[in-house]
Amino acid sequence: MNHPQPHQLDQLTGVYTRKEFSDQFSKILQSSHLTGAPLSVAMIDIDHFLKINETYGRQAGDDVLRAVAGVIQKSLKETEIPIRYGGDEFAILMPQTEREQAFLTMERIRSEVESIWAESGAVQIRDITVSGGLASYPNDGATEAEILRKADQALYRAKVTGRNKICLAYEEKMVPKTTHYTQTQLERLSALAKKEGLGEAELLREALDGLLQKYGINEIESM
Repeated sequence: MNHPQPHQLDQLTGVYTRKEFSDQFSKILQSSHLTGAPLSVAMIDIDHFLKINETYGRQAGDDVLRAVAGVIQKSLKETEIPIRYGGDEFAILMPQTEREQAFLTMERIRSEVESIWAESGAVQIRDITVSGGLASYPNDGATEAEILRKADQALYRAKVTGRNKICLAYEEKMVPKTTHYTQTQLERLSALAKKEGLGEAELLREALDGLLQKYGINEIESM
């Protein structure tokens, strides 16, 4: 990746912005489709970040974000791209990286974060930990939406099963639901699936993920 321009970087943490993530992810995945090269995507979330803000104040929270971002940056290769995805969540793009290799990198980041503390004024904030989720192309999906969903679900499992751990994506178990859609909705869905070259079920899962994000269901991960 070329030397970053100031507008590409998050002002607080110094890593890339979410917009840059979207642009780079699209380019790298397209290249992987053409060459067959693997690609891994990691999502990282700071454990109990809301409690850190409530206990020590927002400035302390910013200092923790900077400290975690520093660990992430130091742990990556030059070709790997760290991003502030939003709030206390980071993402990492790892081109030409198999899932097993990416997991070792993520585990190294998790372990290093656990050993640091952040200084905020006269306060030292210790016991900082992160949880992470990891998904890879082509093992876990072929589209941006599918890979991101798998990484996010792996992150969610890491959070709800104890935190301070890295979870890998795994094959999703489909749970049947009785649902009712209008004929017009189904016709439009069929047309969209045909236009995009995707399955109708995949489009519905993507829409549901967007709905859950819209209503803040992921806020549980910051608690």
